[in-house]
Amino acid sequence: MIAAMPEDIIAPPQPQPPEDMAQAPASPPPTPEHSATPRAGLWRWVVGGLRAAVLLEPRVDARPAPWQLLLLVLLPELAWTGLARLEIDGPARLYATVNLNTLWSLGVLAWLGWFALAGRARNDRLARWFVLATWAMLPANLALSLLALGYTRGWLPAMLAGSPGYWVAFGLGCAWIVLALVRFTAREAGARWRLALFTPAFVAMLALTFWQSLYTQERVWQLDTSASAEPERPRMRLTQELFEEQQALWDRTVAALPQSKPGQANVYGLVFAPYASEDVFLRESNMVTELLQARFDAKGRVLHLMNHATTAETLPWATPLNLERAIAALSRVMDRENDVLVVYLTSHGARDHKLAAAHWPLSVPWLTPEELREALDKAGIRNRVVAVSACYSGGWIEPLADAHTLVMTAADATHTSYGCGRLSELTFFGRAMFNEELRKTRSFETAFAAAVPLIQQREIEAGKEDGFSNPQIRVGEQIRPVLAQLAQRLDAAAK
Repeated sequence: MIAAMPEDIIAPPQPQPPEDMAQAPASPPPTPEHSATPRAGLWRWVVGGLRAAVLLEPRVDARPAPWQLLLLVLLPELAWTGLARLEIDGPARLYATVNLNTLWSLGVLAWLGWFALAGRARNDRLARWFVLATWAMLPANLALSLLALGYTRGWLPAMLAGSPGYWVAFGLGCAWIVLALVRFTAREAGARWRLALFTPAFVAMLALTFWQSLYTQERVWQLDTSASAEPERPRMRLTQELFEEQQALWDRTVAALPQSKPGQANVYGLVFAPYASEDVFLRESNMVTELLQARFDAKGRVLHLMNHATTAETLPWATPLNLERAIAALSRVMDRENDVLVVYLTSHGARDHKLAAAHWPLSVPWLTPEELREALDKAGIRNRVVAVSACYSGGWIEPLADAHTLVMTAADATHTSYGCGRLSELTFFGRAMFNEELRKTRSFETAFAAAVPLIQQREIEAGKEDGFSNPQIRVGEQIRPVLAQLAQRLDAAAK
């Protein structure tokens, strides 16, 4: 039984609120700030970012959901991956892990955004900034990707195909990226001094990203050899042992060069094939090396520089530095006034007349005609025969030509050559000029004159679409009699 509570300790009745207050709804409890931030659909985020790309106010005051943040940042990466597929003709294989090499830039960009926005009252501004910044940079990034693709595939108009025009367009694209992002960030920055530090830091990050993309040989898409009967391509592994073997190989190769025979013009050779990804250059450089040794009495006097996984331990690497060292080494054993140096270059060529190089994972700079000319002049070698088998190689004529030089190229300065694909045995120029006509004569001029119509006919039969490659030759007046006497002596000795 519960005892009754004495009346004197029963709580007095509480006063009732006025009637109008009793009917007012209770106020909701306070909520964290971010829960009240509105959301926006994907399309609004895309439109807002594209507005920022053209320097307009994004008009998106919302916080992206986690899945929106992930999707909106990854979509441009997927776009770049799709564009990269166009770089390869035929079947290709995706190596998605290669994209991880550049993901550091996303982390740096997020950190720069956090720094610029520090001090803002709301704590969800970084996610909003990051999404809009990604899409603000997209149009210019897309334009730069298309520009690079068009350059490598030869799709650009003449105004942009040359080196000056291309780099002017590239610079304008980079300026567009910087201007769009800095203008957008200026609307969001917590303090002007933060924006002043953000701008050069972002420019440095952008430059480093483009540098990495330019000099990294590994690509997200690679030729799929499993789609054909060809075996998987060998890959070179850079090890300390390989570096040491390359140095020892170089020393042995240079030490074996014989001294010039006095009283006659001797032929020395330098064969340079820097593009490891196409076997045709390996076959062609081997053929030219053999021909110079057999037809021009140059056995033991030809330096063969080669980039290929199968020759990494047997032939010195074809790099511009090794080319310069090879020319210097040849000059020490040659009679620099009377002997003849034959230089044969075979690779892909670019519209700016650089010779392409690739030997992943080794980074190899592309060679320019000016670098070759400087090395030859520095070595003091007078009589020179230079043959360049590459697209747009006619651009090598003027930088190399002089009275003591014969220069011949597989194409003129504005056309591609033919036969440098993965299924080619030899390039059309190398086959006709060196493997066929120079086996009939020792005159470079005679062989070239006979090779040109052969090349033209074969290009017509192969369906070459961009016009005749139009091989070029320039013969210096002082070297013509030297080569004539050399051919005469070799022909007499062969009888």
